[in-house]
Amino acid sequence: MYILKIIIRNTLRHRLRTGLTILGITIAILAFGLLRTIVGLWNVGVERSVATRLITRNAISLVFSLPISYLDRIRQISGVKGVSYGNWFGGIYIDEKYFFASEAIEPQSFLDLYPEFILPPEEKTAFIRDRKGCIVGRRLAARYGWKTGDLITLKGTIFPGQWEFVLRGIFTGAEKNTEERMLFFNWAYLNESLKKTTSRRADQAGFYMIGINRADDAAQVSQDVDRMFKNSLAETLTETEKAFQLGFASMTEAIMVAIQIVSYLVIVIIMAVVANTMAMTARERIGEYAIFKAMGFRGRHIAGMVFGESLLITMTGCLMGILLTFPVGSLFSGMLGDYFPVFEVKRSTLYLDITFALLVGCIAGIIPTLRAVRIRIADGLRRIG
Repeated sequence: MYILKIIIRNTLRHRLRTGLTILGITIAILAFGLLRTIVGLWNVGVERSVATRLITRNAISLVFSLPISYLDRIRQISGVKGVSYGNWFGGIYIDEKYFFASEAIEPQSFLDLYPEFILPPEEKTAFIRDRKGCIVGRRLAARYGWKTGDLITLKGTIFPGQWEFVLRGIFTGAEKNTEERMLFFNWAYLNESLKKTTSRRADQAGFYMIGINRADDAAQVSQDVDRMFKNSLAETLTETEKAFQLGFASMTEAIMVAIQIVSYLVIVIIMAVVANTMAMTARERIGEYAIFKAMGFRGRHIAGMVFGESLLITMTGCLMGILLTFPVGSLFSGMLGDYFPVFEVKRSTLYLDITFALLVGCIAGIIPTLRAVRIRIADGLRRIG
């Protein structure tokens, strides 16, 4: 109890120095938590991928399409329970700054394969029946104030022209991290238009989405699909949905590695700041530690004072940084809503915050503790005054 009182009083002795150190730790923990959260959210598409879904694309690149005639042949492969197909559309709404993901898909089979997109039955029926119909996510509809029946016009980039769609439904995500900022429309509408304008691009799918019976069959089914179309004019590459998403994530891997390095550098820098603070504190109190020894305090008591003060400072800053992470994260969610479906601070990030705070507190207190414990009473008393 007496040691704890001494630790608290020592911590508050130089309030400006202690306050600035705690502020630095708070900012470091806040920055670390936000950076780690961004890294985690960048791979959210990988985390929400389903093990029983495969993606088949052109073996050369996703840019090249596949014949729609592949559909029936893929369905016949053992282990396949459902197949859908689609094209990345890449339309622009009003202006480029309003860009959002848009895809042409086959409604019935797509919604069967992706149950995480929840659509009311009547809206699902209306979407399937209307070739010019489209559905959008809840967050996207809220952003633009759309409601069912509205006319939405997109400017095509991959498929030039003005494309008009009738909003037939607004879907919600089955889980919190389900993407709700996408627009899906009927592939048949795109294909019929291409037949009239650019017939060579008609009857082509950008990718196939394959549902399989068991996750264990993924490797075999992938091999069977690619073997079927080997040496054809459009060879295929089939991979799990997770591998497909990882392919996109790998394009920005260098950026993510850089962010991770910066997050750890923040911890190293604040460790140096806390170590410097504790070194100054120990140097100023050498005489006091000598008096404590003369009074009968042992080395473990002195070590407890130094380590206790170091840990009290770092954990106070850690707690403040964690508490600030949530409101600042909410602010970031509004600012970065176009890039991430949800800005969620994970428990693992909080655990890392606490772990690194403890590590910083312990490492920063090692040298001052050794110095205080090893000081001889006579040498310490000479420095008083």
